[in-house]
Amino acid sequence: MKTNYQGVVFFDLDGTLLNANSAVDPDVGQAVHQLRGNGYLPVINTGRSPLEIVGAREMTGIDTFISLNGSYLEHDHRPVFEGKIDTELVDQVVKLSNELGDAVSFYTTDQIKASKDDENINAAYRLIHTPIPEAQPDFYLHNEILMLLLLTKSNDHYYHERFPQLTYYRNSPFSIDTVKSGISKMNGIKELVKDLELDGLPTYGFGDGPNDLSMLKYVDHPVAMGNGLKEVKKVAEFVTDSNIDGGIINGLKHFELI
Repeated sequence: MKTNYQGVVFFDLDGTLLNANSAVDPDVGQAVHQLRGNGYLPVINTGRSPLEIVGAREMTGIDTFISLNGSYLEHDHRPVFEGKIDTELVDQVVKLSNELGDAVSFYTTDQIKASKDDENINAAYRLIHTPIPEAQPDFYLHNEILMLLLLTKSNDHYYHERFPQLTYYRNSPFSIDTVKSGISKMNGIKELVKDLELDGLPTYGFGDGPNDLSMLKYVDHPVAMGNGLKEVKKVAEFVTDSNIDGGIINGLKHFELI
């Protein structure tokens, strides 16, 4: 699938393309439309699920996305890649979470369910302004799971030790994004570039958190948000302003993309 793009720009959502209310500001949406008009392919690259990015896609016109930390990719409504977690492995994770008293959320391409309802799960979803998923403990037995969300404040090490075949991204005080080993935002970029035959085009990435590190280390021009973590800023070519202070627009202007 040969294209005539001038380059590809990858955007994280929370803390990056989204404002403090988990929405895209109108001027940011307009900037992304202008970016596309200038010949660049804008791509969402997020830990969120396809269900949770509908509003951002509508505001920006973006129809290419890497979701669930690289577990599900889509271009123009066409699935590009899925990184499914083996059901038996999910079952083992759920059993450990029950022993520890933690809840787990199950993510597919179009659904989110939880093992139970508790304080942590409520806090985690309120933080990102997303509806709290319905409790359906056996959901994973009948559906292909692409990502797990471990609802725990401090039990990280138990999961890391028991399941080294999974990759973990702690993105909030309440929860850990959990995906199949080898899955990352960087891997998502590789799969997309291969599928769309984008090799050789300049790549840009905007991010702020720990799950953005693989993306920012891989793209040609990594941009850290002003509100980003220190380790994110360390790998950036350019540190822009915060997500609520024109960071996206100023970053795009810095590289003369708009």
